[in-house]
Amino acid sequence: MGAPRELRSDRLVLRRWRESDRTPFALMNADPEVMEYYPSTLTAAESDTMIRRIEETFDAHELGLWAVAIQQAGPFIGYVGLWPARFAAPFTPAIEVGWRLAKAYWGCGYATEAARVAVADGFIRLGLNEIVSFTSVINHRSRQVMEKLGMTHDSDDDFDHPNVPEGNPLRPHVLYRIRSSLSMPSTR
Repeated sequence: MGAPRELRSDRLVLRRWRESDRTPFALMNADPEVMEYYPSTLTAAESDTMIRRIEETFDAHELGLWAVAIQQAGPFIGYVGLWPARFAAPFTPAIEVGWRLAKAYWGCGYATEAARVAVADGFIRLGLNEIVSFTSVINHRSRQVMEKLGMTHDSDDDFDHPNVPEGNPLRPHVLYRIRSSLSMPSTR
C-alpha cells in the first residue's frame, strides 16, 4: 500500500520531504533554542542525513516524520510524525510520535494539531495498538503537547535515555502512551 504522499489537518499539510525543505530544516536544527532538549545542534550535513533517513524509513515502514507546512503554499515549519524507537529500553521496540518546529511557529497549536493527524494515521491506516512519546523530564513544552494529545504518563515508565551521556541533565526521560480506541474491547 505504501505511505500516503500527504496528510492534512485544518491548517496544515504533513507531506513527504522536498529539496526546498533542506535549508529551513538545517536552520531549524542549528537553532540552540529549538535544540535545547537535544544533546546538540545539527550541522547542515547532519540535517541532510536525517532527511535521507526519514525518507528511507517512509519507504521501508510506511511511516516517518512528515515535513509540515501551513496550507495554501505556506512555509515549511518543521516535522511531525511517527518513528520507530529501537534503542534499548523496557518499552522498545515501539512507535513514537514526535515533533520539532521552528521557533517562529511555537505557541500556535501546530505541534498538537499535526500530531493528532499522525497518531490517527498510525491507528487507522497502520493498525497500531499503541503509540508512545518521550522527552527529557525538563521539557515541559513537549510534555504539554503529549497531554493535549490525550497521552498518559506513569512515572514507573520513566527511564534514562541510553543515547544521552550519563550525567547529562537531558538523560532522565518521561514516557507517555496512548492506546487506540479501535483496539479496545467493546463494553456492550
